[in-house]
Amino acid sequence: MKYKIAVVGATGLVGQVMLKILEEYNFPVSELIPVASSKSIGKKIVFFHKEWEVQGVERALEKRPDIAIFSAGAEFSKTYAPKFVKQGSVVIDNSSAWRLENDVPLIVPEVNADHIGPTDKIIANPNCSTIQLVVALAPLHQSLSLNRLIVATYQSVTGSGVKAVEQLDNERKGDYSVLFYPHQIDLNLLPHGGDFVENGYTKEEMKLVNESRKILGLPDLKVTTTVVRVPVKGGHGEAVTAEFEKDFDVRDVRDVLAMSKSVTLQDNPSQNVYPMPRYAEGKDDVFVGRLRKDLFNEKTLNFWIVSDNLRKGAATNAVQIAEYLISNKFI
Repeated sequence: MKYKIAVVGATGLVGQVMLKILEEYNFPVSELIPVASSKSIGKKIVFFHKEWEVQGVERALEKRPDIAIFSAGAEFSKTYAPKFVKQGSVVIDNSSAWRLENDVPLIVPEVNADHIGPTDKIIANPNCSTIQLVVALAPLHQSLSLNRLIVATYQSVTGSGVKAVEQLDNERKGDYSVLFYPHQIDLNLLPHGGDFVENGYTKEEMKLVNESRKILGLPDLKVTTTVVRVPVKGGHGEAVTAEFEKDFDVRDVRDVLAMSKSVTLQDNPSQNVYPMPRYAEGKDDVFVGRLRKDLFNEKTLNFWIVSDNLRKGAATNAVQIAEYLISNKFI
């Protein structure tokens, strides 16, 4: 069987990658419905060697897609996801709109795909930094029982969208006239991801706290986060300190990670082998390295994670959810 697929936000950074992933995965598409804002309506998108016209959301609703993959922001999703569901679609949403709703599964297929049921019509795609974190943590939690997390992220400008990338590119050409971020990003680091909230953390930091708890099924997990935006494009990095209930041997941790789905172990510092955004870009795995036991707590592991935030951190994860729906005949 083939399926009618809408990609909502098809002309954005994530939407473009979603189209690419659908092609790469040879997804069974009978009809593509690319959806974007009014300024893009009528443009042509080449997909599987065929041109498809960008449409407005109302026309897309009339076409009743089997699956609608959203990457158009939380406010848009809150308005239109229920409308697509009413038309018979299953919505996979990449925004923050539905992630913490009790009746909406928040899914990373390698970790908790079995939380999707046949009656779930809106499925939330987690935040990019959360996805790579839980892919690496879940197999360790299964054997060692996770107790506490401290995470500092080093997030690519691509996570902020086209205008952020344009700012970085312009600054590297000497043009500092147009700012998307509140400060220069080239040759700089911004400890600021998302708006600040009352507790002093940012929304991006709180996403990591709340989403990791929900996905791992640990509502009381102690999580502390610091989000930093860095002037790179290839992917997000995360420095992770994970405290477990059980002691461990780092060699056993390496073995667990080496056998884990979607994880690539790059942990040979003596040969300068460790994960880097430059080499994660364009790939779907989560790269893990710099594994070492904490100097002062024998049950704590320090390590480094990198993943392409536009692929596994967004588009690939959404397409993998769609594949799961089809393979389990939920569509």
